[in-house]
Amino acid sequence: MTNQSGDDISSFGELRTRVKAEVSKVVIGQDHVIDAVLAAMCVGGHVLLEGPPGTAKTLLAATLSKSLGTSFKRIQFTPDMLPSDVTGTMTLRGGELVYRPGPVFANIVLADEINRTPPKTQASLLEAMQEAQVTIDGEPRALPSPFTVIATENPIEYEGTYPLPEAQLDRFLLKVQVLYPSALEELEVLKQGRLGLNPLAFDNVSTVAGINEIGQAKREVELVHSNEEIMRYVVNIVQATRNLPSISLGASTRAAVHLYMVAKAFASMSGRNYVTPDDVYSIAPSVLCHRLVMTPEAELDRFGPEDAIAAVLNSVPIPR
Repeated sequence: MTNQSGDDISSFGELRTRVKAEVSKVVIGQDHVIDAVLAAMCVGGHVLLEGPPGTAKTLLAATLSKSLGTSFKRIQFTPDMLPSDVTGTMTLRGGELVYRPGPVFANIVLADEINRTPPKTQASLLEAMQEAQVTIDGEPRALPSPFTVIATENPIEYEGTYPLPEAQLDRFLLKVQVLYPSALEELEVLKQGRLGLNPLAFDNVSTVAGINEIGQAKREVELVHSNEEIMRYVVNIVQATRNLPSISLGASTRAAVHLYMVAKAFASMSGRNYVTPDDVYSIAPSVLCHRLVMTPEAELDRFGPEDAIAAVLNSVPIPR
C-alpha cells in the first residue's frame, strides 16, 4: 500500500504518525482529537468536539482533511438554516427538476456550532450519520465513503442554542473535549509564521494519505480480535450505567457496539491486533459520557456524567 508520494504505509499506526506530523505544522497539541477522528473514520463513526472558542477546532478539521486527501465541506449552523441547506434540494433547470447536492456530500463534514440551529435542521443529519445516505424527494442518495461528521459546540454559551436531543447524541461515536493548550504549546503557536491572523504553515500541509489508505486502516481494525472476556467487560460497563441511581437514562446497545469498535481501532493504532482492557477503560468516558441523562438530584449535587462513568469503571471488575 502506497500513498500519493509513492511511500509505503505499512500500518494504521504509521498512517497516524504521518497525519499527526502534518497537522502539527498548523495545530499545536490536540493529538487526542486527531486520534479520535482517525478512529471514527475507520469504523464509520462521527465525532462531537466540545470546547471554548479559539481552540482550533475548525482549523484542525480542515487541516486533518487536507493531510488525508479527503473532500471537505463546512456547514456553519445558524438559527435560520433549513434541512435542505444541509442535504440539498430539487431545483428547476431547463424546465426539469434537478437535484442540487448539499454540503453533506463530502468525506469529512464539519458541522460547526451544531447546537445553534433548531432541532428540525439538526435532525437532517440523522439519516446521513446512521445510513450514510440522504433521502430527497423519496429517493435515497448515497454519501461518499468514508463519511465522517465532525460537529463542534461551545459549552459556555446557552442563549440562542438548541441542545442536541439524546437520539442524535447517541449517534456520535465519541465526544471529545478540546481544552486550552499548555503554556509551552501556546508559546509554540505564537512562534508560528502568520499572514495576518492566518498560519502560513497551512499551505505547507501535504497530503500523506488517501481513500485507499483509510480503507486499508479500516481493514486492519476489522482484523483486530478479542476474547469473550473483553466483550463481557464492555457489556458490564454499559449495563452498569443503567443501574446507577444517579443516571436516569443509561448507555444504549449502540453505545456498547461503539465502545467495542473504538477499542479495536485504538488497539490497531497502537500496533496491536488484539484488544486489552486498557483500550476499553481509557476510551470509555469519551464514548459514554454524552449518552447519559443524569437525574435532577445528581445535577443538583453537581454529579455529572464524567463522575458517573468514573464510578462505573471503578465498580466493574477489570479482566486479568
